[in-house]
Order: sequence, then structure tokens, then C-alpha cells
Amino acid sequence: MGRRLEIDGVSKRYGDVVALREMTFDVRAGELFGFVGSNGAGKTTTMRIALGVLAADGGEVRWDGAPITPTTRRHIGYMPEERGLYPKMKVGEQLVYLARLHGLSPSAAERSVREWTERLGVAQRWDDEVQKLSLGNQQRVQLAAALVHNPLILVLDEPFSGLDPVAVDVMSTVLKDKARDGVPVVFSSHQLDLVERLCDRVGIVRNGQMVACDTVEALRAGGTTRLVVVAPQAEPGWADHLPNVTVREHDGARTVLELGEGADDQAVLRAALATGPVTEFSRHRQSLTELFRSVVTGEVAA
Repeated sequence: MGRRLEIDGVSKRYGDVVALREMTFDVRAGELFGFVGSNGAGKTTTMRIALGVLAADGGEVRWDGAPITPTTRRHIGYMPEERGLYPKMKVGEQLVYLARLHGLSPSAAERSVREWTERLGVAQRWDDEVQKLSLGNQQRVQLAAALVHNPLILVLDEPFSGLDPVAVDVMSTVLKDKARDGVPVVFSSHQLDLVERLCDRVGIVRNGQMVACDTVEALRAGGTTRLVVVAPQAEPGWADHLPNVTVREHDGARTVLELGEGADDQAVLRAALATGPVTEFSRHRQSLTELFRSVVTGEVAA
């Protein structure tokens, strides 16, 4: 079994404010794990504790079955949400310096920085001060800083924030390649369509607790079943009498229905056909955005 990062029962409070309550999940070798939640849900606090920037009040962070140590932390690639680059330092000089801090020799550090700046499309910015770069290029340099020491674990806080579509593609490819190399990759993002597309598993956080954690497919399977019915001649209220069926949306000919336990989709179809022609009758697959909305507002149990 590959090595993994484990967050086990981690708790943290600031005075009367509980930031984390028994936060528990793991990120497996070669896995892309999406960490999502509203602002203030506890994502950044969890990441900072994993890195040792913050101390937990309880619980433990483990790598390969053992508590994380300062030595282990040198092998983590971290991209903070508040970007941590020196604005007046030149790109190449800064990245070589950061690689050296992680233990690389001068020649290995320069070789790695050349490779990553080339791959991330900022090689031509080597002698530019960071503050003179566009926000997107600053983001690419920040990612390079998380990668130059060939980390065993990647922890990225909002890495896609503010990126244009081309930069999103570059970033996505890099993360998928690192996972393919066996690196556990965990990142937070508010761009849920991106999380849905990239991640092997997703953890949804609410009020400092993990409230749902699984593959998107499994989370969908545990959610509610919805039907989309397009019946051009149907009057509003045509589905109101159906047992265990709730009308969620009605817009002209299109009706979205939620099926409760024991609801009969064939009875729904018969009722729709009784109004006239039915041009669409399909199950609606919840997107991660819809799942997230349901979970964080407490509309469904997860």
C-alpha cells in the first residue's frame, strides 16, 4: 500500500471559536483530493496544522503511519492562499533560494528551477522581480516554489484562484502528473466544476467538521434523485398529486422533480403523458456544486 497523509481527529479552537472539530480524512498516494467548504469552514487551518505552521489542540497528523516531524515537513510542497513570495526578489534567484532551504545543492536547485519555470511558462521571467509579474504569473511562480524540491506530498490552498483558462490547464496537468508519480495531492478550491473534473475524492467541510468524503459518484449516489420532465402542454401543478414527489422547479414546459423514498418514476411518466406529448424525461445527475449546496446548508444528511 502506498504512503498516505492522514489527518486524524484534529481539533483547534481560538478562544470561544471552534475552528476544527475532530477533522479526519486521509489523502492516499497518487490521489488528487479536493478539499471544499465555505469561507471560514476550516480548510486553511487544517492545511496549516498539517504543515506545522499551527499547533493542533488535539488529534494527530501522520505521514506513512508516523507523526509528521520537521524532517517530514521539508518534503511537503505547500502553496499558501496568501501568496508568500518576496515581491522585490527576482524570480530565478528566489526559487533557487527556496530550493536550497529544502536541502538541494546549488546545482540541483538551479536545475530544478530551470525545469519548473520552463514547464510552468515563466522561464522568460527569470530576472524579473515578482512584483512586476501579472497575478497569473505570480501564481505560476508560487506553484514552482511548491515543486522545486520534488516534494513527497503536495498541499495547495486555492491554487486555481485568479488563473486564466490556459493557466488552469497548465496547473491541472502538473497536479495530475504529480499524482501519477505517486504523490498525494490535496488542494482547496471554490471552483467546484474543476474539483469535480480533477479529483479522485472530495471532502466537504462545514463548521470545522468533515461532513461528506467520497468520490463524486458515490456522493451523488447518496444524494436525492431528480427527474427533468419537459411536457409542453402540461399545466402548472400537474405533478402535485404524485406521492413522495416534490416539485423543485417549474419553468414553462420544464419541471424538475425530486423523488422521495418509494416514489415511482413510471407513475411520474404516466402523469406527464396524460397532459400530452413528453419531449424529455431524464434523471438529473447532481453536480458537485449542487451537492455542496445541499450539504453545507444542511438540506440533506451526508
